[in-house]
Amino acid sequence: MSFIAWILLGLVAGWLASVIMKTDSSQGPFLDILLGVVGAVIGGFVFNSLGMAGVTGFNLYSLAVSTIGAVILIALGRALSSR
Repeated sequence: MSFIAWILLGLVAGWLASVIMKTDSSQGPFLDILLGVVGAVIGGFVFNSLGMAGVTGFNLYSLAVSTIGAVILIALGRALSSR
């Protein structure tokens, strides 16, 4: 995927994850992009570990993988910060 596609996918996935996890009011678009891109890596690793395809390009499946990865990242961050 091109750099711009990663940014757009990251923005949308990060925003969706922040809405799902109710953190959207405390972060801006830059953090959404970062969350979505890192979420794509995490989601790709999790999906590949389960025998499914990870991020396959700029499509709805990759958006779902990235969003799930970003939700996992937010949940891990909450678990670590509550200690």
